[in-house]
Amino acid sequence: MTAQRTMEARDIMDKLDTTGMRNANAKRGTVADNHPPLTLSVGDEERLSGLAVAAARRSPEVARLLLGEIDRARLVPVDELPADVVAMHSHIEYRDEANGAVRWVELVYPHEADIAQGLVSVLTPVGAGLLGLTAGQAILWPTQDGRERRLTVLRVSRQRPFGDGA
Repeated sequence: MTAQRTMEARDIMDKLDTTGMRNANAKRGTVADNHPPLTLSVGDEERLSGLAVAAARRSPEVARLLLGEIDRARLVPVDELPADVVAMHSHIEYRDEANGAVRWVELVYPHEADIAQGLVSVLTPVGAGLLGLTAGQAILWPTQDGRERRLTVLRVSRQRPFGDGA
């Protein structure tokens, strides 16, 4: 991220955050670790930071969540991103621990989103929560209606899985 965009993102997080992000960060994670390690490619970090900054006025909560995840992620060159890390256009099988439902989704940019096709925007709470995780990691994450749910990543693929899946 450029130094100017980093400062802009931090300013927006500070303006948006009265305590919400800090409280959300304190609550999420796996059973063993409240802050599961995240990994992002440098390219995804740059595009997503800009997207979150642009969306901050329309969707301040999701922008804050996304910027917080980006801020704590370990950044790697795109060619060094492990195949099992959730990145943009990854296909993810995850389980909602509240009801046991298992879903296949693809993480996409907002203009590509179509929930009926399993295309989940990174500017949704679920999309922002899955970003940067690997298979086996779980995160306690807020839903759009303010509740929290634990999502566990079961599998990650950079190619559409065989079968219906979505």
